[in-house]
Amino acid sequence: MQQQKTAIVWFTNTLRTRDNKALHEAISNYDKVIAIYCFDKTMFETKQFGFKKTEKYRAKFLIESVNDLSNQLKELNVPIYIHHEHPHVILPLFCLTHNADALFYQKEFTQEETSEINRVVEKLPDTVQVKSFYDQFLYHPEDIPINIKTIPEVFTVFRKKVEKYATIREEVIPVAMPKENYLENDTKIPTLQDLGYHNFEVPTKTAFPFKGGESAAFERLNSYFFSSKKLSYYKKTRNGLIGVDYSSKFSPWLAHGCISAKSIYWEVKKYEKQFGSNQSTYWLIFELIWRDYFKYLSLKHENNLFKLEGIKELSYSWKNNERLIQNWINGETNEPFVNANMIELKETGWMSNRGRQNVASYFAKELLLDWRIGAAYFESMLIDYDVHSNYGNWQYVSGVGNDPRDRKFNVQLQAERYDANGKYQQMWLQPTFF
Repeated sequence: MQQQKTAIVWFTNTLRTRDNKALHEAISNYDKVIAIYCFDKTMFETKQFGFKKTEKYRAKFLIESVNDLSNQLKELNVPIYIHHEHPHVILPLFCLTHNADALFYQKEFTQEETSEINRVVEKLPDTVQVKSFYDQFLYHPEDIPINIKTIPEVFTVFRKKVEKYATIREEVIPVAMPKENYLENDTKIPTLQDLGYHNFEVPTKTAFPFKGGESAAFERLNSYFFSSKKLSYYKKTRNGLIGVDYSSKFSPWLAHGCISAKSIYWEVKKYEKQFGSNQSTYWLIFELIWRDYFKYLSLKHENNLFKLEGIKELSYSWKNNERLIQNWINGETNEPFVNANMIELKETGWMSNRGRQNVASYFAKELLLDWRIGAAYFESMLIDYDVHSNYGNWQYVSGVGNDPRDRKFNVQLQAERYDANGKYQQMWLQPTFF
């Protein structure tokens, strides 16, 4: 009798079952499939600039997302084991214990992630095959007509090339394993307290009242696209500041991999067939291409994404003034518009795209503070933190990234334009009531 082949699927920021290449390939090619997720202790430690790598808002969203993943996998008869430990400590032993023939996971390309993957792979038994996939792009790296080392430094050049010459792959949908593949285990998803946080309430006025997980991601997509048809107005409303529907709000689910960029793309195409295409439906895809672009810049420039001089390798005289940094964090600067946005972030873990550009520009161009400190604070606080977009955008607004114009935002003019009646500033500069 032929021996059963066993695959382990290591989930990271890939917390979905639909359009998950590693999961799909494991189910398609192996007799037995087991999932694992590690709440990596490193993610909850205090880092270089004194901020926790993951603050309570993203920690809560992550717990919700892993809970939902567990339910989705149960539907596919795939058991998931949860560990609160460094992957390199758990995974090699886990593969040995379960007689694994292969380990499937998402390929990464930033230093912290790749060094952890390398530590895992180095310790794996020789009998375990390693199978990794680029699975976080809209345009797969194999499908773009550009060598990674020659990715254009200007977004428009990149966008025009991929739109003209590259195609977007179809989603992969895994089928369920036989029922006998599913076996209960006694590992548990940690609570906020287990991870070192207190329970908390977010103000009801938050612009992001949603939960983590694949189910919530597709609920939001169906609501924003097919129920309300808000997608048809996205380009007009995307610079808004108040409320749930000024933008799609997909970014937290994208950042955690609860939904793929490809899934969103193909749902936009389905929407366009039913309700027609316009500038707004295109603009959502345009934003997904921006997201891809920051990932490709990261692939190209590697660690320069995190260096003070940035990808342009420019030297400025950055300051590190603790009082100015704390005033910015606490919303106590001379600019009410900056303050309102920073208070929203502090109280909810969310901030609009318009707000982010303004507070980052103010931090780097007005206060002349070391942009990496601002980027580290965003990394800690934002529910939708994505390493490539966060550090790419901070470099962009700080003048060391890929902005060909090196612009500086006039915060007062921006406030007049996007918050003309002062409603947003009033909302967050008043004491919060739940």
